Amino acid sequence: MSKKAICILSGGMDSTLSSYIAKNEGYEIIAIHFNYGQRTEKRELKAFRDVCENLNVKNKYEIDIPFFTQIGASALTDANIDVPIDGVKPGVPVTYVPFRNGIFLSIAAAVAEKENAEAMFIGVVEEDSSGYPDCTDAFINQIKNAINEGTKEATHISIKTPLVKLHKSEIVKKALELNVPLELTWSCYKEEKEACGVCDSCRLRLNGFAQANSKDPIPYKGS
Repeated sequence: MSKKAICILSGGMDSTLSSYIAKNEGYEIIAIHFNYGQRTEKRELKAFRDVCENLNVKNKYEIDIPFFTQIGASALTDANIDVPIDGVKPGVPVTYVPFRNGIFLSIAAAVAEKENAEAMFIGVVEEDSSGYPDCTDAFINQIKNAINEGTKEATHISIKTPLVKLHKSEIVKKALELNVPLELTWSCYKEEKEACGVCDSCRLRLNGFAQANSKDPIPYKGS
């Protein structure tokens, strides 16, 4: 029987690379995607479906989490809060969605228990994470312990974070090395047709490509 892994897949570059690493490690991938009222929800969903097709994923979940728009508090889910376009600044940015990864991992754990999966892959990146508190190694280790404490005795789930210590340039290089279809991915916080190029996510992505001496294959405004 093949070993199974739940891959939390937003359709962005990091989660996509993480999923390809899972495949290369011999896991049967069960992909999970969350529609949580983010500004680029439709474009991210398209990226998820395109990547799943490329990965030949047979089993996938598209899960709606409507309450994030209800609580607001993030520029990604509240239309009244502007997405910052003036560069990464110290502290937790307004694009942080409260406890998002904790909620994603909790739901993914329920799916993992149902599917008898032994691992969950998530593409968190500590160094380039814009200061999000739910992207750190320490947080992932704590929630892994809580998940295994709160599931059946026979359930043993590891949380794999293959990118957590990498810089964006290293992520780009690794993705190119593994022939990850980066043209299918989407990272922009603001736009769905052409990436804005100025939000934190676009800046981090473009900077990663520049440092890796490579060209980003997705379309950007004005380019």
